[in-house]
Amino acid sequence: MAAFGFSTVPRISVGAGAAQTLGAELQLLGMRRPLLVTDTGLVQLGLIAPIQSALSADCEAVATFDGVAADPAEAVVAAALEAARAHGADGVVAVGGGSSMDVAKVVAVLMVGDQALQDLYGVDQVRAGRLPLILVPTTAGTGSEVTPVAVITTGETTKAGVSSRVLLPDLALLDAELTLGLPRAATAMTGIDAMVHAIEAYTSKIKKNPISDMLALRALRLLGGHIEKVLETPSDLMAREAMLIGSMFAGQAFANAPVGAVHALAYPLGGHYHIPHGLSNSLMLPAVLSYNASAVEHSYSELARELPGDIRPDGAGLVGWFENLIALSGLPATLEAAGVPAEDLSLLASDAMLQQRLLINNPVEVDESAARSLYEKAWSG
Repeated sequence: MAAFGFSTVPRISVGAGAAQTLGAELQLLGMRRPLLVTDTGLVQLGLIAPIQSALSADCEAVATFDGVAADPAEAVVAAALEAARAHGADGVVAVGGGSSMDVAKVVAVLMVGDQALQDLYGVDQVRAGRLPLILVPTTAGTGSEVTPVAVITTGETTKAGVSSRVLLPDLALLDAELTLGLPRAATAMTGIDAMVHAIEAYTSKIKKNPISDMLALRALRLLGGHIEKVLETPSDLMAREAMLIGSMFAGQAFANAPVGAVHALAYPLGGHYHIPHGLSNSLMLPAVLSYNASAVEHSYSELARELPGDIRPDGAGLVGWFENLIALSGLPATLEAAGVPAEDLSLLASDAMLQQRLLINNPVEVDESAARSLYEKAWSG
């Protein structure tokens, strides 16, 4: 067996209502003046006020930054950092989706040492430590609570990643009660996003390993086995918790066996058209699955066996299952339906070539011509 490594967070806490124990968790980490990072949508839903109260009961003072938006820009990071410094924060807590968690990771790093944000982009560029960090997801999708990566929007259509083990939090806390208000479309997008993480980790060309494989298979079984349930019965707490755990397993898998062409081709869609990340992955998934099938047919057979229903245990069966799920969820099934202009497909293919850190993990090489063909297939279905 080839040598491999595996890293993940030191502590994970799972349980309905677990967010109410955050005050005690902060004490264990020595936080007295935390910055709570979230977004206005969660504030308006009433999810944040109880958490603020739980933190305040055990802390000297709590400051809240709720200015996170989807695909957070560098200006959002700067504003959150300013809030942390003004508060004299000694720790960071994120409650939200991947965007809030990514901002919290970067702010926790920037509060320590003298690096600027631009110095952090790339792999293992973080030179100092970070403040104590707790991440609490409110969607079952990104797995950001257990990944050493933060993605920041750097320009009108460009993004950059910070990848370092320093970004792994001290605690990932999963509370399914925080996901109960997630709308149907967001539930579908984030659930498919998590399943893409599992599939791409399981077929990753370079760092695939026995631990990531185990997690990816279990993630797909949990996610695939419960996503229709949460779409049909959004209040089912047990199904919501299964989705959260599956998303976390998928996050741990792809944190160590990185994703490939689905993500690489999805990123330009988000950059140019602000299509949500989970939907971008959903739009590209069937085309890329079919493209890769000849190289990883055996892996696709193993993945298909983890999904519910009477599925052919091969690539065609896997593609068909996801096409049916996308139709059931009501998400657009093609780039055309999502409003992507056909004349932009060459531009997208060119932009996708900038994602070489992801494309090198794909089991089949994707050059610009292949990327164009994949976008064409995703456009027409």
